[in-house]
Amino acid sequence: MSGERGQASVELLGGLPVLLLAGLVAFQLLAVGYASVIAGSAANAGALAMAAGSDPKAGVRESLPGWPRADARVEASHGRVRVSLRPPSLLRVLRRELEVTAEAAVNAP
Repeated sequence: MSGERGQASVELLGGLPVLLLAGLVAFQLLAVGYASVIAGSAANAGALAMAAGSDPKAGVRESLPGWPRADARVEASHGRVRVSLRPPSLLRVLRRELEVTAEAAVNAP
């Protein structure tokens, strides 16, 4: 009986890194999805500001929550607003490689 309990402990220790890796992957996927939603919303806000005759970059920055505001790249020209964000990541290598981009346009009448 005590040998079976030892076997369960070994299996738990073997499976723990897999569970941890699955959790990190899930966190990263959620962070990328959230950044994509935020970028799309910010691009729309920038396009609305452009349509109103305001500065689209200021419209984008005002619509972003705190964490991506400083790192967001905003390009606005020819009736288009493009917002690029880097989602949060626990690994710096992924932070440099991942980027989410959204674009919105203003249709002139």
